[in-house]
Amino acid sequence: MANEKQGGLMFNALTAGSKIVGTITADSDFRIDGLIEGDLTCSGKVVIGEAGKVKGTIVCQQAEILGLLDGKVTCHQQLSLRANGKIQGDVHTKTLIVEPGAIFNGTCAMNEAKPAATPVK
Repeated sequence: MANEKQGGLMFNALTAGSKIVGTITADSDFRIDGLIEGDLTCSGKVVIGEAGKVKGTIVCQQAEILGLLDGKVTCHQQLSLRANGKIQGDVHTKTLIVEPGAIFNGTCAMNEAKPAATPVK
């Protein structure tokens, strides 16, 4: 994993051929071109590159999917599923953009309030 500087901003990157199994917490943007099996919590934007794969759960502010996400994602702002991207799982986001050619198999909830607790009878 590498910290990169782009345009004066710091972000984290998992390069192609790299694999992480476990839980990751990032305070800045995170780009994935390798494989993550586990959970990623990011205070910024998550980008899954064309060669990137995530099998697990992502919680972030924004996301851009060009590779594969197999699991769940909670995106507090905008999730963009690009033409070559694929999501297999559940999405909870404020805004969802799906380009032609993208594949999305799962469920999506947008700005949905949390369900009220069921009263005990």
